[in-house]
Formats: sequence, C-alpha cells, structure tokens
Amino acid sequence: MSLAIDVSSTVRRLLVSRERIKAAATAALKAEHVTNGMLSITFVGRAAMSELNQRYLGHRGPTDVISFGLGRHGRRGPVVGDIYICAEIARANAKRQGVSAQEELLRLVVHGTLHVLGYDHPLGATRTTSPMWRKQERIVARVI
Repeated sequence: MSLAIDVSSTVRRLLVSRERIKAAATAALKAEHVTNGMLSITFVGRAAMSELNQRYLGHRGPTDVISFGLGRHGRRGPVVGDIYICAEIARANAKRQGVSAQEELLRLVVHGTLHVLGYDHPLGATRTTSPMWRKQERIVARVI
C-alpha cells in the first residue's frame, strides 16, 4: 500500500513548493484513512482551465479547481484521481479573502483531494458551513 502524488505545472510560478503540495494532498488522504492511491495534481493557466471547465462541466470561463475521481473498488481499493488548479484564479481568490496565495493554493489542493474522495458541498452561501468545508479547513490548518 502506498500513496503516489505527481505534481506538474504549465505555469511559471507556483509560489508553493511541490513538497508542500504533496504534503497537503497526503494530509487530506490520511485524514480519510487512505493508504493506497495515486493523485495527479496539475497547475494550469486560465485558458486551459476554461477549456476543462467547458468540456467537462459545461461552464464558461475559468474556475479555481476541478477534480476527477477515477473510481475506487471497495473501501480498500486504491484512490485514483486528477486535480487541476488554476494558480491565477487562486491568487485572485487569496487577495479577495485576505489570505496568502500559498495558503489558498494549499486549500485548493485539499479541496480537490476531498472531491476526489467523493466529498461535495452546496453552492452559494452555505458552502463554507458545509461538512466538507469544515473538514477542509481543519486539514488546511495543519498544513499551512
């Protein structure tokens, strides 16, 4: 049993190390007692994120994170997933929320990982009071 996390980027500056990104994803997986899995975390620009958002979710424009859980056979089967994060949107979100870009990028790694694990949240104002959001923030507090 093992965790394999691959981090790649098509953007020049991430503002956070690959080691911290892997640590954030690992923390989310371990919080859910996952010991066997593979995650691919890719940082993309606005144009690439817009394309992904349109193609897979039917939404126009870029978003901050999109996750794809690729299945798990039983509770002990490996977790496999892809996470795409738009660093430019993350930086804008961070500025608006009054947090560092590094914190917001790590938050999106945790958020995307929880989505891969099957968690979801409502849209709108109740999003930040949902069980998924509370779990996310507990994990983020440990990794920032």
